[in-house]
Amino acid sequence: MTIVTADLVIVGAGPAGMACALDAERAGLDVLVLDENPLPGGQIYRNVGRSPLPDAALLGDDYTDGADLVARFAQARVRYWPDTLVWQITRALEISFTRRNGTAASGQIRAKAVVIANGAYERPCPAPGWTLPGVMGVGAAQTLLKSSAALPDGPVVLAGSGPLMYLFAWQLIQADRAPAAILDTTPSRNYWRALAQLPGALRTPAYLAKGRRLLNAIRRSGVPHIRQVTRFSVEGDGRAESVQYTAKGQESRITASVVLLHQGVVPNVQLTRSIGCEHRWDEAQLCWHPRTDAWGETTVPNLFVAGDGGGIHGAIAAQTAGALTALTVSHRLGALSRESRDERAAPLRRQLDRHRAVRPFLDTLYRPADAFRRPADDTIVCRCEEVSAGEIRAMARLGCTGPNQSKSFSRCGMGPCQGRLCGLTVAELLAEAHAKPVAEVGYYRIRPPIKPVTLGDLAESHVPDLNAAQPTEFAPK
Repeated sequence: MTIVTADLVIVGAGPAGMACALDAERAGLDVLVLDENPLPGGQIYRNVGRSPLPDAALLGDDYTDGADLVARFAQARVRYWPDTLVWQITRALEISFTRRNGTAASGQIRAKAVVIANGAYERPCPAPGWTLPGVMGVGAAQTLLKSSAALPDGPVVLAGSGPLMYLFAWQLIQADRAPAAILDTTPSRNYWRALAQLPGALRTPAYLAKGRRLLNAIRRSGVPHIRQVTRFSVEGDGRAESVQYTAKGQESRITASVVLLHQGVVPNVQLTRSIGCEHRWDEAQLCWHPRTDAWGETTVPNLFVAGDGGGIHGAIAAQTAGALTALTVSHRLGALSRESRDERAAPLRRQLDRHRAVRPFLDTLYRPADAFRRPADDTIVCRCEEVSAGEIRAMARLGCTGPNQSKSFSRCGMGPCQGRLCGLTVAELLAEAHAKPVAEVGYYRIRPPIKPVTLGDLAESHVPDLNAAQPTEFAPK
């Protein structure tokens, strides 16, 4: 197998990955960025340089503001490999990948340092009927809009809570596809609890003002915003046709051919778990993230995490974190003195603290309700293997103490998604059943390959010209 080498390998080309690459390249490092997507930008800036939309402004300023970062990344002397799946990283920083840019090619990379900047994915939102065709995550629908200008047909209902749900509702309104309703599951007690975190959030008044503008625009549009929803189920014969819900104690039904679910995002920890990094449970954000130091280094030497993969703080904070990580990697590899690193890091740390100040407020306000994290017995939890919440509770009564052990009882978490869509729910169900903290119950043991690959990918041993200097394979319009 051909071995590719680099000083620094970055996995992911979102805000954190691009910022890290730019600063590391500026320090003189040989940087290679591996991106599963066809273009740089990550989810937040997806296709910002080549938007298929007639007017990308309908996605909002947060989206179009990323054009400058993507353009600078495109002009940098950085090796950028799009359409590249990283399916294993060892503790020796050997990276196995499959590249699909016209012809499949698999190989291995040896790096002096690795930065994982693969961001986050949507928290699972298990509810009755969520496996019906026509039901998907808000983030998935937004990906279709950004990548293909695809908009849902027929009545659309958004259900859940969190800033992304409101943003996408606003984007649909801007695209003249206003949703039929927003079913808001934010518990009313969250508003009172969040007030205690408001003073810190006021350090970022622009962020709060943006949220208020979104909510005001939704209200002015006339879209029904139904609050205090405590239960909902998607119903239909072979596909989504309606949503039955309970709000303020009253049951109602609304027609819907597309139902978009959301209750926040969580760090993508599949790679860091497969490598063996230590992780900790974040009770405020109700998710796992790798243990890191102030520079983003994990418990595996020279392996770093930057951006939302290390904790949810948003795109601007991710970009700042990527720049900080680049500084310490440059110092570690001899391209930057300790004094220069610390001097340049000081203003970045102040920026990062300011950008993160709003998170305790948001985490408290949009903390998902228990009922949507630990669903009723008849709700499917593991979609791949069709395991219900009731079956998970029955396993607990039989002595199953953790998610990893649940595989022996039911194959739960052993499907193609490897627990992405069920891991958090299974952990919370077992923790509740045993009256233990989630941190004590644990999580799945993730093994490579972290995503399905073909036998051909594994057998591929020839990587043509991949170690040669190549121009960035992207240029904005």
